[in-house]
Amino acid sequence: MKPIEITDANFQQEVINSDKPVLLDFWAVWCGPCKMIAPVVEELAKEYDGKLKVGKVDVDNNPQVSMQFGIRSIPTIMVFKGGKVVEQIIGAVPKRNLVDKVLPHVSMN
Repeated sequence: MKPIEITDANFQQEVINSDKPVLLDFWAVWCGPCKMIAPVVEELAKEYDGKLKVGKVDVDNNPQVSMQFGIRSIPTIMVFKGGKVVEQIIGAVPKRNLVDKVLPHVSMN
């Protein structure tokens, strides 16, 4: 399972209305640290398939969502649950840090 592309147009449906927690990676093509964390985001999409929805938001192409959540530096990872932001991680962090922030919001049964 690969991360899905989240846009200004599908944000409400894919993230706010999701019945599962959603991990969103706010990134841009020109961002070096974003490229470093991308493989980790893809691993999480595979490992938690069915329990966690993983999406990527290209901040250059989707300014509305980026402004709505005050994204000032990328990569920014946000975890949404029930349509609300429950975690925010800024910068390229090790996978362990992401897992520690995401796991409490994921139902493992």
